[in-house]
Amino acid sequence: MEGSEVVTSAHGNHKPRLLFMGLKRSGKSSIINVVLYKLPPTETVFIPATVVIKKHALYSYRNFQIWDLPGQIDFLETNFDTESIFGAAGAMVWILDAQDDYIESVGRLTETILQLQQQYPDIKYTVFIHKVDSLGSDFREDIVRDIIQRILDDLNDAGLENPPVSFYATSVYDDSVYEALSKVLQLLNPQLAAFEALLNTLAGACKMQKLYLFDVLSKLYIAADTSPVDMAGYTLCSDYIDTIVDLAEIYGWDRGKLRTAAAPATDEREEHAEDCNGTPAPPADESDAESSINGIRGYCLYLKEMNKYLALIGFSKEPRFAVEKPLIDYNVQVFQDALTAVLALK
Repeated sequence: MEGSEVVTSAHGNHKPRLLFMGLKRSGKSSIINVVLYKLPPTETVFIPATVVIKKHALYSYRNFQIWDLPGQIDFLETNFDTESIFGAAGAMVWILDAQDDYIESVGRLTETILQLQQQYPDIKYTVFIHKVDSLGSDFREDIVRDIIQRILDDLNDAGLENPPVSFYATSVYDDSVYEALSKVLQLLNPQLAAFEALLNTLAGACKMQKLYLFDVLSKLYIAADTSPVDMAGYTLCSDYIDTIVDLAEIYGWDRGKLRTAAAPATDEREEHAEDCNGTPAPPADESDAESSINGIRGYCLYLKEMNKYLALIGFSKEPRFAVEKPLIDYNVQVFQDALTAVLALK
């Protein structure tokens, strides 16, 4: 079928699927390359336009599919097999370029949601209002507000009340895209409520202001406690995990083939991915990376690897953090045992 060729870096329809859609040159491939392949944001201008569907895989405690759909093709036309594309999709991210004339993109998005809702009502929708980094702070707020209002008004006018759409202002030049994509992946996690309950209990017991459960390779967090997000603290945690994981790669345990969050498929890698999908991660042992540091911009940071894929990281402003660290270590070990039990559930 013309225009429907697929370039794939992983296969298997049993993995949770996330679709990236939007008009061409809106930034879909840039986000994927920065987050999954650690491409420097300044080099995203050299990424060629996507002309075929590209499949990527995020290798973690659970393997996710991320499909990059070219913006110049309308996949809802009758000459495409929509079931093979949207049938197994758990979430769709629409990338909207805030620097461009977004009227066309808003119209395409509204039409796409209305059509998909009829056939695939379980798909969850997220809009990344992208490339906001170059907009002035006041102008940025006006643009974001106008885009959200237009989309909601169009959907309401079409009869879709309380549409299942969430919105995030993003840029590849800061942590906003990691924060937003983390929220999207959480929509595909059936164990999210259990993770949040465990994190809430641990945060209260350890007097932590915020706790995250990070995927150590992609730097996305799969769960957090339900307290409000402190972006300054989140940025510290994000930078901290980069440093600690890099050191663990040099001096710590052997992570095998999992050196990046995503990579072109090979037989050996695919075999490993299939084996770890749906099974509990390896148990923690004495080689787990662990670190804590006090007095960073008024925060005390704490990190502990839970297994090969996940790390617990959080921050506290408690002045007695260093004194109470042995108790925190004990509570974290209890949390780790409970997390392992949750991950072992089918």
